[in-house]
Amino acid sequence: MSGDASPAAPSRWIARFAPLIPPGARVLDLACGQGRHSRFLAERLCDVVAIDRDGQALEALAGTPRVTTIAADLETGPWPLSGQRFDAVIVANYLHRPLLSKLLDALAGDGTWLYETFAAGNEAYGRPSNPDHLLAAGELLSLHERLTIVAFEQGRVGGERPAVIQRIAAVGPGRRWPPLLPPDAAAAQDTAQR
Repeated sequence: MSGDASPAAPSRWIARFAPLIPPGARVLDLACGQGRHSRFLAERLCDVVAIDRDGQALEALAGTPRVTTIAADLETGPWPLSGQRFDAVIVANYLHRPLLSKLLDALAGDGTWLYETFAAGNEAYGRPSNPDHLLAAGELLSLHERLTIVAFEQGRVGGERPAVIQRIAAVGPGRRWPPLLPPDAAAAQDTAQR
């Protein structure tokens, strides 16, 4: 979606803002697929709970240190994490609106929220094209009254597979402000201020 070098590489957005997640953090990787972000965050010494409905895809994470997998259908089954809190919530290439409030409730007060998925207009480039799976313009921003926005992007991305996306990096109100930005994000902000 974002011009990654390989399907196993983390998205550039997640990699860019991963420094907002401290080592030892408990991270939820929702709809993780084969676990590219779970592996990446575990290598950064985070303890990851990786959830996907495809148990076969989760097998790719078998034996990965610091990663616990849960096979669960998040759209028709019960929420498997009632009462649990996470220092970070990561979602990439997935949207099921009824889960958004549960995810926000699961985020610790000073936690990190990294969300990246397809948006309206993507139907011109293929799947997903169902409006139920495409964010409306600015939709991620409208959901974040409880969070402080660190960065937000929406629009068309090029590369091997063009797409229309929305991305957000945010932190909970308990986070010391301003958070320490990753070097490339700080450089981009500095350039924008000149």
